[in-house]
Amino acid sequence: MSQNVQNQIRSPRGKTDWVVFGISAGFLLLFVIGSLVNIELVSKVVNAAQAFSTQYFGALWQVLLLATFILAVALAVSRYGTVRVGGLDSPEISTFRWISMIMCALLAGGGVFWSSAEPMYHFLSPPPTFPGVEKATAEAVAPALAQCYLHWGFLAWAILGTLGTVILMYSCYHKNMPMKPRALLYPILGEKGVNGPIGTAVDTASIIAVAAGTIGPIGFLGLQLSYALEYLLGIPDVYSSQLAVIAVITVIYTLAAATPIYKGINSLSKFNVLIAIGLMAAIMVLGPGGFIVDSFMSAFGLYAQDFIRMSLNRTDTQWLGWWTVFYWGWFLGYGPMMAIFTTRISRGRTIREIMLAVAVIAPVVTNIWFTVLGGAGIHYELTNPGSVSTALNESGLPAALIAIVEQLPLSGLLTPVALILVVLFLVTTGAGMTYSIAISVTGEENPPRWVRILWGLLMGAMAAVLIKIGDGGIKALQTFIIVSAVPVALFYIPQVWAGMKCAKLLYEDQQKKNEDQQHKDDNPVLQLKDVA
Repeated sequence: MSQNVQNQIRSPRGKTDWVVFGISAGFLLLFVIGSLVNIELVSKVVNAAQAFSTQYFGALWQVLLLATFILAVALAVSRYGTVRVGGLDSPEISTFRWISMIMCALLAGGGVFWSSAEPMYHFLSPPPTFPGVEKATAEAVAPALAQCYLHWGFLAWAILGTLGTVILMYSCYHKNMPMKPRALLYPILGEKGVNGPIGTAVDTASIIAVAAGTIGPIGFLGLQLSYALEYLLGIPDVYSSQLAVIAVITVIYTLAAATPIYKGINSLSKFNVLIAIGLMAAIMVLGPGGFIVDSFMSAFGLYAQDFIRMSLNRTDTQWLGWWTVFYWGWFLGYGPMMAIFTTRISRGRTIREIMLAVAVIAPVVTNIWFTVLGGAGIHYELTNPGSVSTALNESGLPAALIAIVEQLPLSGLLTPVALILVVLFLVTTGAGMTYSIAISVTGEENPPRWVRILWGLLMGAMAAVLIKIGDGGIKALQTFIIVSAVPVALFYIPQVWAGMKCAKLLYEDQQKKNEDQQHKDDNPVLQLKDVA
């Protein structure tokens, strides 16, 4: 990096915000304590809040995500896309590792489990987006996969790291705002607004939302992997087994978060992606590869053709509340922390690279992943009805994954690999979000190790307590994810305008620097002064 850039663009720093730390951690602890005391009451309150959120905010979220994606693509193809952000002349991380870290931060264990189960759910019960489709037939294959593409595709990824990343690059690296969710407010409220009570509220809401979105999958994975261990190894599916699974996962992702980001999370992400590629290749070669390719082409064509209609569909609001709007709330809750994470690992990249990686490449790869696992499951269900659906309906998501892989040759090897992959994906997400929360409460790019360790252990402990309550505790928290997304979404709305504004300011700043450099190159006197 040039000395001029070093002098002009400083890395954001801050100090631990004990008010945000206390309110966010305290709220989550109160949720857990309330669930222990009266889970029925907590579930009732959360369900009512969820119904309110989906009814009054669902349509807004659908428009917000679509607008964010459209503007992200517009930035990528515009002249603003050439701007190199973060104050570095070249990227800190290789492209493969960079995209791997982005992918693994969202896909997680939830994405791995859902990739085998969600296509099957839509295949057995076609979504209202495609009325008249006969369930469990060849006609239902493309609509089922296309619906998954919507939920895990362009819109989902765009809200996680496009416009928000541009705003944070400008606010933190050019205006020296702390690396916290509140920095997203800088283009709108200025420095006074960022450092005031509204900024505190934004940080707190963002931490609560992402913690809820991470604790839920940790606990859920504990329950599901305990089932898998009993199915495969005969280890009893009891609380002690579930607790052991959560303890191992918590220790691993906390250690990864405690190490430098270029070592722990970076190495895990690369390892995850390589295993995922190997598993997909094995399924394609050993399984129904031709069916998977045909299904992807048909489903993606349908998805592209009906993209706007599917994105804005409101024909069945109850169904949307359980599927599309739930996902949008989950991803919105993750949005600020994912933007921080993407900002942290994307210094030296151009806006075009970031927009294309997050809003285009990552969604397409995710859709391929869903087609390989989910498409294989649909193929086996078509040829042998009940071979996957029975296990899914009786035992849940991991049963679908196991039922699919066990129908492949070499299933004795591939089944453990698939389960290990699930664990590693969730571990990577846990590490990434732990790191991002630590950044958010300290405002530092490299937060103190004790803060990272404390938040990692805290989330694991909460998940362990919630599964002690039973399925109801984790389900209550998962439902709460939508509720926690409401305040986050409210301050995400202005980003539609602020993201473009920041891109324009960054472009103008880069143009000015280029002109100054050109003037200096053309003026020998100035060159001699620099040497002196």
